Amino acid sequence: MIDLSDFRALLIEPNPGMRVSLHNMLNLCGITKIEHAHTAGIAARTIQAKVFDLVLCEYDLGVGQDGQQLLEDVRHHKLTPLSTIFIMVTAERGYAKVVSAAELAPSDYLLKPFTADTLLERVMKAIEKRKAFIEVYGLMEQGAIREAIAACVEGENNYPRYLIDFMRFRAELYVILGEAEEAEQLYSKVFEMRAVAWAKLGLAKTLFMQGRYEEAENILKTLVGENDKYMDAYDWLAKTHEAAGELPEAKNVLDNAVAVSPHAVRRLRHLGEISLRTGDIETAETVFKKVVSKVKFSEFRDPEDHLNLVSALVKKGDHEQAKSVIRDMEKNMVGLKKTAACRAISAAMVHAGTGDARLSDELDAAVLASREDIGLSVENKLGLAKSCLENDKEDAASEVIMDVMRNAGDQKLMNRAIGVFESAGKGHLGKELAQRSQKEVMELVALGVQKAKQGDFRGSLDLMSSAAHKSPDNPQVVMNAALAALKCLENLGWDNKIGEQAKSLIAAAAKLDPMNPRMKAIRGLYDELQKKYGITIVQNKK
Repeated sequence: MIDLSDFRALLIEPNPGMRVSLHNMLNLCGITKIEHAHTAGIAARTIQAKVFDLVLCEYDLGVGQDGQQLLEDVRHHKLTPLSTIFIMVTAERGYAKVVSAAELAPSDYLLKPFTADTLLERVMKAIEKRKAFIEVYGLMEQGAIREAIAACVEGENNYPRYLIDFMRFRAELYVILGEAEEAEQLYSKVFEMRAVAWAKLGLAKTLFMQGRYEEAENILKTLVGENDKYMDAYDWLAKTHEAAGELPEAKNVLDNAVAVSPHAVRRLRHLGEISLRTGDIETAETVFKKVVSKVKFSEFRDPEDHLNLVSALVKKGDHEQAKSVIRDMEKNMVGLKKTAACRAISAAMVHAGTGDARLSDELDAAVLASREDIGLSVENKLGLAKSCLENDKEDAASEVIMDVMRNAGDQKLMNRAIGVFESAGKGHLGKELAQRSQKEVMELVALGVQKAKQGDFRGSLDLMSSAAHKSPDNPQVVMNAALAALKCLENLGWDNKIGEQAKSLIAAAAKLDPMNPRMKAIRGLYDELQKKYGITIVQNKK
């Protein structure tokens, strides 16, 4: 039996009596290093502060977030290492809640009542699998994707019972690298070996990455048809429709998904956003009310949820309720970086609907607050620019739209930004701004290249990293910033700070444009530099 005396566990349970019972069960399993949390908020802060081997979490956590919402935050914000075992505990047998938690892939799911022996059996099973994958986990977390792929190949030979799992990991790593064809071949092979739905889903993802939306859509529709509880398939089908410009179809898919699994916050948020864009105000209002309620106690709540709810209410003509939502935002979103901008945009919407003279001041405040890198969504930036144009604030609108254009990753978004001016009868101005923003980016990149050619590698890096900070969603800018960091390392020697900066920029560029052919060369240069300077990857095996 594996010695669990050094095993670190976090027990999340609001009921004192049940907490004692579960604590004793963990002791009987040989786990003695146990910390407690009785709310999701305390648990999230504890998880961020310390590393745990096991999280044993009750589903029903009382007031605040439930276990599923906490797990969603843990997964989305990567609060725990990949090696952490997360087991959900509940007496809840209502299917809607069970499927919502299960789709987030906890390591296991225990229904009460259960014995210490059952708990130990599940924990030991999870530990055995973790042992097989620990090297892959460590390499992935260090960004050593090529090495992680090699470790998966080795794992397929050393742990044949996990062959399919290692192949799945390997395919997902190819997706991270943007090597869709390699991933496609692997998913196809897995599906031939064992007709598992996730292999078919993975195949659809690779087709999506290659812009083959119709092929991806056909596979995803088949998956949903074969299993109407397969939530990932719904999400990717909606994403595929959206990428193809089919917003009503995307909304319909999300409607169906939420009917099956109504508690996943990010899916609800996506449905609300699509509903606003398609003009389904009733659905948008209903959905964003749920989202605001669900994230109220989250460590990662977002003021844009309140802003989007205000938008729906104003469009509906319910200005009094919209004002109430703004007051709630002011009370519960204090200190968050988006709050000032979201409050001002929300107030401007209400003032526009009621004819309040304070509209102009709120629009000015919104534009001012949006100048900082606060992560405001494209949709709300476009909405702010539209409001500025409607109120004869052409310069303010141009400023906001220029920010959108500098970050435009594709022509679709550029066209939508131009469309804001076209809808106001000023399409010529929109096109002028587009040309200016593209010229700015080209000149900036050219200046960075020129500095590097002159031997000013640090100057080139400073210039490009500053540009990437201002345009974090522009793949061309971020990619060139990554290259500037690599050239700095190549010519001036290894510097750990710049090495980490390069790694971060490469990851950001890959996320923005995974299929860009330059990514493979950039990753290759990073790997070569690590080898050149003897930078080794240390593995901590447990």
